[in-house]
Order: sequence, then C-alpha cells, then structure tokens
Amino acid sequence: MSLYLIHWLMASAAIMLTAYFVPGFQIQGFGSALVAAVVIGLVNAFIWPVLVVLTLPLTAVTFGLFLLVVNGLVLKIAAALTPGFRIIGFFPAIWGSLVLTLIGWLVRYAVFAGQTIQEF
Repeated sequence: MSLYLIHWLMASAAIMLTAYFVPGFQIQGFGSALVAAVVIGLVNAFIWPVLVVLTLPLTAVTFGLFLLVVNGLVLKIAAALTPGFRIIGFFPAIWGSLVLTLIGWLVRYAVFAGQTIQEF
C-alpha cells in the first residue's frame, strides 16, 4: 500500500514540476496535483487504450509519433475533468505529456534506483 502512496506523491510532484517548465500547463496547488494524478491515471487506464486502437492506422503511418498527439489529448481530457488544472492550447498538452513523462522517469529513478519491488 505504501508503494502506491509513494507513486501517487511522485506523480503529483511530477505534475507540479511540469507546470513549472511548460507554459500553458497550469496547476493551482499540490492538492490539485494530487487530484490530477488520479484523474490522469484513470483516463490513461480507460480512455487511452480506446484512443490508441481508434488511431492505430495513423500511428502506424507516422511510426508511432501520433501517440504524442494521443497523449496530449488524454492530458487535455484530464485537465477538463480536474478542478484547478488547466492546459491552455494543444501544443502545451503535447509538450506537457513529454515533459511529464521525462520528469516521471527521472523521479522514479532517483527514488527507486537500485531497488526492487520486493524490498518494500
């Protein structure tokens, strides 16, 4: 259970950092980031797979680059569902998805470097 809590807090911190680095990606506070992390997770779990299947021909033609657009769209949906979380424009959503992914990887690596799940 504590592993889920740590992951949730890290995702929220990554959202806050993304808002700092990407213009047009706005979050009101850490409470909104906590809610946004849950909403992004739910949208990724339920809507992202449907969008990937529907856009599979475009994704194949663009050698997977269209997934950046899908990820940006998923972030825009999550922002529309979350109070205190706004993304102004579509390009900030695409950049935000890239930056959020990179920051998430870096934070997880910094926290869990050299550790396995069994150590928790």
